[in-house]
Amino acid sequence: MSNLKFTFSGESKNATKFVGKARDFEIAIDEPPVLGGNDEAPNPVEYTLASLAGCLNVVAYIVAKERNITIESLKIDLEGNLNPAKFLGQDMTNRAGFQNIDVKVYIKSDVSPEVLADWLRVVKERCPVTDNLANDTPINVELIS
Repeated sequence: MSNLKFTFSGESKNATKFVGKARDFEIAIDEPPVLGGNDEAPNPVEYTLASLAGCLNVVAYIVAKERNITIESLKIDLEGNLNPAKFLGQDMTNRAGFQNIDVKVYIKSDVSPEVLADWLRVVKERCPVTDNLANDTPINVELIS
């Protein structure tokens, strides 16, 4: 299969709010008041968690179908710990991104815990967002003025 290209493009509305489009979907990004925003939309790192949950969900159902696993219900809780010091220019020694992300997958299914453990291993391995977060992905940032 050939590569698929995904795009997102948008404009700054103010110092904390950015609005863009992915396909025909408008996506707003803002910060909570504690980070100077107006709390009008999720912030970028919350979208990162949402993206990971959404991707895990899709891959979970693909792998379940391939393995004839019936998913009666699926819930995913995510929590990421991030020190904002570098982001805010206060301490440049810590990384700017998540220090860790904890994911809890709650599933109801009629298969054994061993089958589910292997299913989850494959889901994690095949999830593109998990791959992007867990591994170095080249990011090219170009200034155009």
